[in-house]
Amino acid sequence: MAPTHKDVNPNAYMTPPDGRLGIIVLDSISALGQKVSNYLSDWRTERVIAGTIQNYNGYARPDYLIPVSLPRFTSGEAKGEVKQTIRGDDIYIMLDVCNYGMTYKMSGFENVMSPDDHYQDLKRVIGAIGHKANRINVIMPYLYEARQELRDGRESLD
Repeated sequence: MAPTHKDVNPNAYMTPPDGRLGIIVLDSISALGQKVSNYLSDWRTERVIAGTIQNYNGYARPDYLIPVSLPRFTSGEAKGEVKQTIRGDDIYIMLDVCNYGMTYKMSGFENVMSPDDHYQDLKRVIGAIGHKANRINVIMPYLYEARQELRDGRESLD
């Protein structure tokens, strides 16, 4: 049964967040990620100015983007680096695994990033975060590795 307006706590949007908000935007969806950060910055600043919520540590900021780096070696391997502290933050990671317009160099050749490459970048970022963030949420327009729900014999479920 869906909740009605009577079931919703009227102070639900007045409670302080558990951790500071941070958005990690991978290059595959950078334009949308910047728009989301700008919207959140404007919306949260308006709430603080209007007095509907107090300005908790890091609540209203000019930018919510967390810089990351995913450098590749000449062998094609990569590593993930988070460029600022995220200890105790609520992190949202945005990526588009179906962005075929991205490339990387391997052994001097230009390679198109496949959905597997994008997914590996996601796993690298999560690995770089370690267990420092309060919560990690992933936003992907396409749910990767969700095409098969039953196994037929000895095969993987991706």
